[in-house]
Amino acid sequence: MDVSVSLWVGTIVVLLALVVADFFIGGRKPHEVSIKEAGIWTTVWVVLAVIFGGFLWWHSGATPAGEFFAGYITEKSLSVDNLFVFILIMGKFAVPRIYQQRVLMFGVIIALVLRAVFIAGGAALVAQFSWVFFIFGGFLIWTAWKLIKEARADEEEEEFEENRLLKSIEQRFPSTDKYHGTKLFVRENGRRLMTPMLIVMIAIGTTDVLFALDSIPAIFGLTQDPYIVFTANAFALMGLRQLYFLIGGLLKKLVHLSYGLSVILGFIGVKLVLHALHEQGVHVPEIGIPFSLGFIVVVLAITTATSLMASKKAALAEQAEQGGQGEPEKLDA
Repeated sequence: MDVSVSLWVGTIVVLLALVVADFFIGGRKPHEVSIKEAGIWTTVWVVLAVIFGGFLWWHSGATPAGEFFAGYITEKSLSVDNLFVFILIMGKFAVPRIYQQRVLMFGVIIALVLRAVFIAGGAALVAQFSWVFFIFGGFLIWTAWKLIKEARADEEEEEFEENRLLKSIEQRFPSTDKYHGTKLFVRENGRRLMTPMLIVMIAIGTTDVLFALDSIPAIFGLTQDPYIVFTANAFALMGLRQLYFLIGGLLKKLVHLSYGLSVILGFIGVKLVLHALHEQGVHVPEIGIPFSLGFIVVVLAITTATSLMASKKAALAEQAEQGGQGEPEKLDA
């Protein structure tokens, strides 16, 4: 896809304008986000992504549009997995509900900036060295296997562990353990201190980058166009804040999500290896975007359906068990 400098600049300006509009309309005043508000904004961001995909179709044809939608759906589904960790972070730092929206907004902006750096580096590698696809493909297949092992393991409830960057910041810069509204810094006894608000924003942003280690190679398996990679990531991330409030309570019901994501990552890993072999002159079949898009959608649909059925079955079994325990013991005559 031929992307001019003016198109890059125009796209970034539009994305920034959307972020600013989102902030002033829905996120400027701290408040608890209702399901209705989260649903409306989630729909808005999905519609905007569809409109952008339509623009790509009009501007460059069906192939770039298909690559964008495949990348967007993949990044969106992988981002849902991030929400589990976001919930752990919110609990770790005891973020008041009225401030969670602000934390997520700026945390996601930090994540998007850091991902842009990752995407630029990945695009440079892909452009110069075709063998990088072997590394990306192998890494995704390994990640898929790791996800399956983690899903099958009976693990105790997870806890959020601070990464090295966050620990280094907390050690180097004095901070207070109390929230002061939405302030990032306060002065106490003549000292300038960080508030937990800033720390948790950094935690959200930097933790997301750790997840980008698999999502960035995954989308490069669907398209090597940096413009499409960046915009798919941008639209997937910018709607993540509203999605957090919309399905936060439903995340525990997506019990098969890890299996679905592992299948998708494994599929894209194989696609990357085949593409790498093709680049090396080996005659192997390549997987097209229409098939990739359909495969991803079908896997996510099956994963969601089986997750909800399994959760419903488990809930009914738990109710039956509790009902049996609650029955009074019969006394012998």
